[in-house]
This record gives sequence, C-alpha cells and structure tokens, in this order.
Amino acid sequence: MKNYTRTKYACYLGNMSMAAVANITPILFIPLREIYGLSYTLLGSLVLINFVTQLLIDIMFSLYSSKFNIELTVKGTPIITLIGMLLFAMAPVLFPNHIYIGLVIGTMISSASSGLSEVLVSPVVAAIPADNPEREMSILHSIYAWGVVVVVIVSTIFLKLLGHDKWQWLLIIWAIIPFIAILLYLKADIPQMITESKQNDVFGLLKQPYFILCLLCIFFGGAAECTMAQWSSGYLERAMLVEKVWGDIFGVAMFGFTLGLGRSLYAKYGRNIHRIMFVGAILSAVCYFVITFTNVPMISLIACASTGFCVSMMWPGSLLAASDRFQTGGVMMFALLAAAGDLGASVGPWFVGRITDISMESTYILHQAAKWNMTDEQLGLKSGILAGTIFPIMAVVVFGILSLYGKRRIVQN
Repeated sequence: MKNYTRTKYACYLGNMSMAAVANITPILFIPLREIYGLSYTLLGSLVLINFVTQLLIDIMFSLYSSKFNIELTVKGTPIITLIGMLLFAMAPVLFPNHIYIGLVIGTMISSASSGLSEVLVSPVVAAIPADNPEREMSILHSIYAWGVVVVVIVSTIFLKLLGHDKWQWLLIIWAIIPFIAILLYLKADIPQMITESKQNDVFGLLKQPYFILCLLCIFFGGAAECTMAQWSSGYLERAMLVEKVWGDIFGVAMFGFTLGLGRSLYAKYGRNIHRIMFVGAILSAVCYFVITFTNVPMISLIACASTGFCVSMMWPGSLLAASDRFQTGGVMMFALLAAAGDLGASVGPWFVGRITDISMESTYILHQAAKWNMTDEQLGLKSGILAGTIFPIMAVVVFGILSLYGKRRIVQN
C-alpha cells in the first residue's frame, strides 16, 4: 500500500516556496533600488513578470495537460524553484553589467515553478485518499498563508538587523525550502491523477454554468485577496504614515496570519463552503470601506489584518466547489481555475495602482486633499483602495449566485 505522507509534506513545502517567491521581491524593492538604482517601474515589472509567467503556465497546462509526465513534472518543480531563486540571488555576480536582466531571468524561472506548483499541488493533494478531502485542501492552502507570515517577518527582521546589502543571503536562506522538497520527493509516491476532463476539452468545461461561476469566484476572490496583500504595506506607510517595518509586520504579516487562521479553522471546523465564501465576501467589502474612510492608523491596521480572515476561503473555496461538482475535472480544471485566480491577482493590484496614479494627477483630488489637510498621495491611495472595493463587492454577487445555483441543483437532483 502506498504511503503519501512524504508527498503531502513535499506539497506543503511547494506552497511555502510559492509564498517566498511571491513575497520576497516586494520586500526587496527598497534594497534593490538603493544598491542598484533601479526605478520603481522596473521593480514593479518584476511583480508583473511573476504573475504573467504563472498565468502562461496555467494556460499551457489547461490546454496540454495530457502531454506532460505529471509525476516527473511534480517532482521537478522544486528543482526549478531552487534554480530560479539562486539565479535571482546571483544576478549581480553572473550579470555584473546587466543586473536587472539577471533578476528578470531568476524571476521568470522561479515564477514558472510557482505556476507549476499552483496547477499540480492541489490536484495531487485532492487525489490522495482522505476521509475529509475539504480539510486536506484547506490545510494545504493555509500553509501558503503561514508561509507569507514567516517570509515577511523573517525577511523584514533580517534586512533590519543585517542591512540591505545582505539581501542575497536572504534568497539563499529561502532556497532551503525547495531543496528540502526535492529530498522529500525522491522517495515519494505520486497518486494517479486525471490529466483530461471527461468533458474532453477546455470548451467542455467552459460550457458548464457552474464552472463559469467558479472561475468568476476565484477571479474576484483572488483580486480581493492579492490587492490587499500587495498594497497594505505601502498604504499603511504612505497613506496612514505608519513606519515601514511596522507596516510590513502588522500589515502584510498580520494579513497573512489571519489568512492562515481562517483556512486552518475551516480545515478543523468548517462546512458549508458556499455560505462561508459569501459571508467572507461581504465582510471583506466592509473592511475595504473601513480602510478607505478611517483616518486612525490603528483602525486601519486592524481592518487590513481582518481582510485576510475574510478572504481566506475565497480562493481555496472556489477550488473546493469546483472539484466537488466536477470530480473528473482533473489537472486541466485546476489549471483553468489557477489561470482565473492569477488573472485576478494581477488585475486587482494593477487596477488600484492605476487609479491611485490617475487620482494624484487630478486637480479635483489635489483640491480635496488640501481641503481635508491631506497630501495628494494620501488621498490618491485612499481613492485607489476605494476603487479596489469593486472586487469584494463583485465577489459578493458571484458567491451569492454560486450558492443559490448550487442549492437549486441539489433540489433538482
């Protein structure tokens, strides 16, 4: 009889690696800018490259999942992560005259591995025999959230104590995670997985109204989650005038902590995922409004942290709802859902940044900022977060429809 314990732990480390890849670059923005003179546009492009690369991997797997050796790909993913992180760290050595090119190459490789993990880790865990599959999936996604907490806190303290010039050692430290995953996968059993849906192709799944709703749910859920995850530190620092180190720890890290807490609690006590997602969407919209309209830093900190709890089950809940309804959807289904989630994760933060820039150039905003004794940047950021409220509001709509649609189908059956 096969033992999948090593497999599960390797998958957990895969999600930890994803947390490191997704969050280390924003933390290194200031060190990279100070040491190498990189512009904010170039630095922001690294984040965009991260999400776009993951999105391309998601789309590729949704179209050609049956062409891949799944076991080999799963076991090779942490190797790719390790190579990408080490290339990023060694960019100044390998590309002394073109450091940014080295950073881009490292980002693309490690992001490709994150895309593979996102597509493959969930179906691997879903395919492992379990008494409570929802619990196992929720634990898996809670690991990512706890990973965010650890990465943000350790990285922030590391740079604070040892200095920005030691940033490369930070990458080497986090590269230990995929290295351990490589060792675990060496003798791990990979469960048999469906690489093609019984709906035969992508278009077969896309003809299912319930699946379309799941795609919309993970898109708006991913946007609501990642917008706050990416912007909480900058918003707290520039709009609420909270010192950066505290904004990182009590903004980003506490967001990750409550995100993990919500997923862990669902793993232990949760049921009725449709209701959980619907209520979470409503509460996350409330948090967005509170963050926008309060001028009290402590209230803003609490609201930022609370948003993590509210959105905690939107992404994994969408996966649970889809895998429960389409049990033969296979890797292709998870790839499509991951693509929709990554698209939301890309669009949400970009949209808030764009609205912020537009607002700061508006004469009306400049006038109102002076009237309310605020800087144009403060009011611009508040305008951006307010505009971002559209994502949790739309999540309320689609999660509500998903819940009603699910109930109607149950009654009919």
